[in-house]
Amino acid sequence: MPKRILVGTVTSDKTDKTVTVKVERKVKHPLYGKIIRRSKKYHAHDENNEYAIGDVVRIEETKPISKTKTWAVKDRVTAGGTQAVEADLEVEAAGN
Repeated sequence: MPKRILVGTVTSDKTDKTVTVKVERKVKHPLYGKIIRRSKKYHAHDENNEYAIGDVVRIEETKPISKTKTWAVKDRVTAGGTQAVEADLEVEAAGN
């Protein structure tokens, strides 16, 4: 049986060798027909702790690694992460 592969965004990397990946899918509401988003979080194995919050990654189904981990990170699709943004704020004294 082939292994399932999902694409999602890393939402947490606090645990050692584990990342939490949020996978979103769009489904049609059975009664109203509106397209709605459904999401689910998976714990995925990250051996080298190389993935950070905001990265879009591809995860692959594996044999159980622990009680909650049955997925492993395959590769990074796009790098996200938090980036520092410099703001140029010029504050002028009021009453000039």
